[in-house]
Amino acid sequence: MPQPGKVYLIPTVLSADALFSLPPYITDTVRQLRIFYVENERTARRFLKALDKSIDIDSLQLLPMNEHQAPDLSLARKLLLEGQSIGVISEAGCPAIADPGQLVVQTAHRISATVIPLVGPNSMLLALMASGMNGQNFQFVGYLPVKPPERAKAIKELEAVSARKAQTQLFIEAPYRNNQLLKDILSHCKDQTLLCVAADLTGPAEYIRTQTVAAWKKQTDPDFHKRPAIFLLYAQ
Repeated sequence: MPQPGKVYLIPTVLSADALFSLPPYITDTVRQLRIFYVENERTARRFLKALDKSIDIDSLQLLPMNEHQAPDLSLARKLLLEGQSIGVISEAGCPAIADPGQLVVQTAHRISATVIPLVGPNSMLLALMASGMNGQNFQFVGYLPVKPPERAKAIKELEAVSARKAQTQLFIEAPYRNNQLLKDILSHCKDQTLLCVAADLTGPAEYIRTQTVAAWKKQTDPDFHKRPAIFLLYAQ
């Protein structure tokens, strides 16, 4: 029986024009792989072509894994047991962090296949690094509830947990709802609580600012509509 194939976790860019944020060995690894699990086929094709125009995209096997279609794990297991290696590519940033790539990784571990995480940009860590908030104790909670009462409750709970544990709270929102989320944070958090908004990370319009809720309230209509952003809270 052959040695199982390997799973390579391949970071992609956070901003389309930020190929500089990826180390060269990403391209070297991609050139050796023929099978990929991808969150978005169109984006993945564009990304692979940007890495190396000589890659024959049509010869590659691009398998879906997203919120509408879970990855075919029985196929992943079969391919790995046959000794074939697999790449996992997220929509943006590092795969298996807040995306379905973790399921392919779980499958690899169940059959003792080697998993290799590659270095690349991660929006949560970049935002945390630049926020000035506690980087030793933090929690990423993903998306907050959409309905106003549940969202208000979640924001207040995160602020309370942050105060109790001296813990930075990180969360995200669909970009078209960013401005509403900012309004809700300013409505439900204490004036002295710190809020950081990190938008368009690694891109030409990169914006990172940490200030108190009171200071945010004085700012003239900051606009984060349709801008990929991370929100961080730290209660003082």
